Amino acid sequence: MVRKKKIRTRGKIKLSKYFQELKKGDSVAISQDRTLQPKFPSRINGKTGIIEGKRGKAYIINIKDQNKEKKFLIEPVHLKKIKQIKVQ
Repeated sequence: MVRKKKIRTRGKIKLSKYFQELKKGDSVAISQDRTLQPKFPSRINGKTGIIEGKRGKAYIINIKDQNKEKKFLIEPVHLKKIKQIKVQ
């Protein structure tokens, strides 16, 4: 089931989120922004990955899918920086 955006945020894009700068090695969560046409497969929505670099205005995200590591190009609107907890 598709979740809707709140009524006051529909159709709006936060410019700070659109132009956010992320560094190599940052952990990010992938969440589809429904106001834009997504440029990535919906099966990776909700997954986490690590930034490997930047290509144009999109970021190269390394995602572990079961035993394989896959790379995706995703625009910064669909990314949210998260803290990574180190397990000892």
